[in-house]
Amino acid sequence: MSMGEVDRTPERGSQQQGELIVRVNVIGTVIFVVTAVVAAAVFTTAAQWVGATTAMALFAVGVFGFLWGFWNAVQRSRDEEVSVTQLYMLLGAGTPKEVRRTMLLMLGIQVVAAFGTAVWRIDGPDGSPGSSLAVGLLVPMFGLGLNGLWAAYHAEFGKRMDPEAVAARTETEHERVDSDVDVSTSTISIDQNEAHG
Repeated sequence: MSMGEVDRTPERGSQQQGELIVRVNVIGTVIFVVTAVVAAAVFTTAAQWVGATTAMALFAVGVFGFLWGFWNAVQRSRDEEVSVTQLYMLLGAGTPKEVRRTMLLMLGIQVVAAFGTAVWRIDGPDGSPGSSLAVGLLVPMFGLGLNGLWAAYHAEFGKRMDPEAVAARTETEHERVDSDVDVSTSTISIDQNEAHG
């Protein structure tokens, strides 16, 4: 990096920041489940407003976390190999098992609670199709966004391979495949000629 360039690589987050993201995910999930279940069980206008407002707030936090995490992951991808599955599903060795288990469990609970309460009250209070509980289907964005935010700052990714080395390796593989095809083709044509005498 030259003197005039600015290092745009995000600083790696502290362990406390990583734990805070996990804690926010757990707390947000619990709040969503409680408000959604109460709204579905009671099904009053006030309960529905609380459930819908909670769902929209969590969705907004999720979108913000998703975009923030994505932007920082792009910065890291200049030097590291960042995959979508590592970023949003926390797969791979770069994420501690405990963090992965907790974050994916919260995402799963969000999906189940969102679909469960929406199906439970599929019609509005007046019998018309649809209810405000369908807004809960947006909440899994909260879990995905926090997954991406956590991974962008705390996951370990492998070093990005040199593009010239990747190109050379790809060229070598293509040459090997081409030579295999030529050999097999020539063998087939010889065998066919032998059959004709």
